[in-house]
Amino acid sequence: MSLDRRLAEIAREFPEWTIWRSDAGRWWATRHHPLTSAQRAAGCAMTIDADEPDGLRELLREQEARAADP
Repeated sequence: MSLDRRLAEIAREFPEWTIWRSDAGRWWATRHHPLTSAQRAAGCAMTIDADEPDGLRELLREQEARAADP
C-alpha cells in the first residue's frame, strides 16, 4: 500500500488529527484543537509519534480514550 494511501486512511479514521510521515520515516499526529486542562491532566498529548502506521493508530486510540475520559 502506498504511503499516501496509508496517510489518508489514518486521517479518515482520526479526523481531529493531522497525520504525516517525517523525512526520517517516523509517523506523526497533531491535534487540531488545544487540549483542555482536564485532558492534559489525563495524560493527553498534542503531538504523538510512532515507528509505523499501526503503532500510530494504537497511540491515537489511546489518546482518544484519554480525551473522552476526563
